[in-house]
Parts: sequence; structure tokens; C-alpha cells
Amino acid sequence: MIEPIRLEFGVACPQDHAFAIWTAGIDRWWPADHTVTGSDDLLVVLEPRAGGRIFERTPGGVEHDWGEVTVWEPPSRFGYLWHLKRDRADATEVEIRFVAAGEATTRVEIEHRGWEALGAEGESWRDRNHGGWATLLPWYVAAAEA
Repeated sequence: MIEPIRLEFGVACPQDHAFAIWTAGIDRWWPADHTVTGSDDLLVVLEPRAGGRIFERTPGGVEHDWGEVTVWEPPSRFGYLWHLKRDRADATEVEIRFVAAGEATTRVEIEHRGWEALGAEGESWRDRNHGGWATLLPWYVAAAEA
């Protein structure tokens, strides 16, 4: 078994806001260098329901699927299959929990697992994604606390 990536951090905002910024507000903070096209003028979409798609859409209307929502429990939890820049058959699983930690503070807990689905590439993709989370999360925190 390849150890999941587990991350935990706090944001200075209420739970419902933290959830909404990650989901409905994803297009406002997701950086271009974490997309398929790398374009600044695309739209990032997370459809708010189990079975919903996560994807990017270019100004020309071309869509690139990134994942599929598997758990939708606002404002405390959601999960998704993740296959950005990979085939859907190679999807890993992400679960994010938003835990109220006071009136205006939320603890965000992330578990990214399922690296075994990638076979021999599992360890290297885990390491690559760990680095990706490290550069992605400051964008989310800044948006949530703005």
C-alpha cells in the first residue's frame, strides 16, 4: 500500500464559507499552472453534486475533464475521483473535510489516496501530487480569508 497524502490546516473563515470557496468559488482561486492548458483565461468548473464533473473550459469551448464528484455533503465534506492530465481509469481519490473550529475558523482536512491504481508510477505520482498540493493550497487559503 502506498501511504495517502494527508494534509490539515486552518483558515480564518466560517465552515460554510470555506466549503463554498473551494467548490462554487474554485474558478476564482485555482491557478493556471495547475490546469491542463495552463491558460489564464479558462473557466474551472466543479459541478455541485455527486456525479458532477470537475473540468476546465477554454474560451474556445474545449473542455478537459479533471475528475468526478463522489461525495457531496455541504458544508462539511466532499470527495472526488481525480485524474488531471491522466486517463479516468487512473483516477485517485480525494476527500476533503471542513470542520468548524470556532465561529470564524475552519480546519480543512485532506486525504488523497488510491495511488496503487497507478501501478509502478504510484509512488512518483504521489510525490508529484504532494508538491502540487503545497503550491495549490496557499491560493485557496488566500481566497478563503479574503
